[in-house]
Amino acid sequence: MTGEPQRQKVPLIFYRTAAGSEPVREWLKGLDEAERQTVGKDLLRAQWRWPAGMPLCRPMGNGLWEVRTDLPTKRTARVLLCLYREHLVALHGFIKKTRATPDEDMATARKRQKELER
Repeated sequence: MTGEPQRQKVPLIFYRTAAGSEPVREWLKGLDEAERQTVGKDLLRAQWRWPAGMPLCRPMGNGLWEVRTDLPTKRTARVLLCLYREHLVALHGFIKKTRATPDEDMATARKRQKELER
């Protein structure tokens, strides 16, 4: 046995609204099969490697992280998440169309993050 600690998978949950919907899960269901599988693989990699660094995960400040996925369709997906009570929480998912992460997407994730912490 090597002295390296056994890696633990950090559980991933989806942010749920007060009405009971899970926006990231719904967004994922809207992607085609290949895209959904690619995003899923990256989320799984983030769970096993947490805290994962670049190029998979980028810290966005204040406990928010971006899981970066290049899709087989040449599009780019992002899932914004935070660590909350030993779980990764998928707060917001979107297809990235510009180099910078749009302010409205960041605002959505931050709002959901604050709701969690209440």
